[in-house]
Amino acid sequence: MKIKYLLLFLFCLNGCQEYSSKKESRVSSLPYYNEATFTPRWIKSGAIELDTFHKISPFQLLNQDGEKITEKTFHGKIYVTDFFFTVCPGICPQMTANMSILQDEFLNDENVLLLSHSVTPKRDSVPILKEYADNKGVISGKWHLVTGEQEEIYKLGRLDYFVEEDLGLKKEIDEFLHTENFVLVDHNQYLRGIYKGLNKASIEQLIADIKTLKQEL
Repeated sequence: MKIKYLLLFLFCLNGCQEYSSKKESRVSSLPYYNEATFTPRWIKSGAIELDTFHKISPFQLLNQDGEKITEKTFHGKIYVTDFFFTVCPGICPQMTANMSILQDEFLNDENVLLLSHSVTPKRDSVPILKEYADNKGVISGKWHLVTGEQEEIYKLGRLDYFVEEDLGLKKEIDEFLHTENFVLVDHNQYLRGIYKGLNKASIEQLIADIKTLKQEL
């Protein structure tokens, strides 16, 4: 009898391990988000409500290769975005490492791109971003590191992507922007998810959610 229960336990344990190792999205489709609390809105793709729903507004920045990057660069693409700076001694190195995981996962998928904004754009010029990109294995065309006007970048972070965690605090436009959050944006520039950029489990979930979102393409 003891052997029977032991075998049953080992079978269940093995089954649980196999299940936990799979990258599966929590849902069959992803919600939409339109404000800083990231309260999910379950809207059917193509619904009339989306005509006036929150989207990423037009922008113009420069990437590590000196190329002009706009919202049109990501038209029809899924992308993940974050905010960093090249001399950050704290959270940024791990965020960059986790972005690299995404780059490797979707390396040959032209429908998935990455976008990292410098929050110290006056210092992080195109040549500095290029050096940083080379040191971190950033692949041009797949992962854009961008600089530009600080006001535009901070506006994108706070009012378009809602990346900051201090949701109850009103901040001035030039107050330093620093966050670990990764944001998932769909092919129509709608927000579809927010993830902890330092958390490996969150990155695994992000990978799974991207795969779910690809079904809408």
